[in-house]
Amino acid sequence: MAKQQSEVRNLDEGSYVMIDDVPCKITGYSTAKPGKHGSAKARVEAKGVFDGQKRSFSQPVDAKIWVPIINRKQGQVLNVQGDEVQVMDLETYDNFVMRVDDGTLSPDDEIEFLEHDGQRKIV
Repeated sequence: MAKQQSEVRNLDEGSYVMIDDVPCKITGYSTAKPGKHGSAKARVEAKGVFDGQKRSFSQPVDAKIWVPIINRKQGQVLNVQGDEVQVMDLETYDNFVMRVDDGTLSPDDEIEFLEHDGQRKIV
């Protein structure tokens, strides 16, 4: 898996984090003051990048956490068939098929997509 370790204190809204082995984009980040015998705790709320599900966790700010390495790439639409589009990666020239929610794409459109461990999503 393409991921690296970081401390919870280094996270902020808009960055990515792994929750339950699923890459998520952080939508909310808040910290609580340290208690008498403990360290400050952070509460992180996030949304799955590829599945859209909401997830959250609460951990000390000095805890280690996994951060996914998500690549932002450029592609060109080759073919549109129903809710699937055939896309060519403009960097590697690989062709692959992706599902899309809206039918606003047409052949020759240039798109931006996210890629992580074989999963792809049009931005």
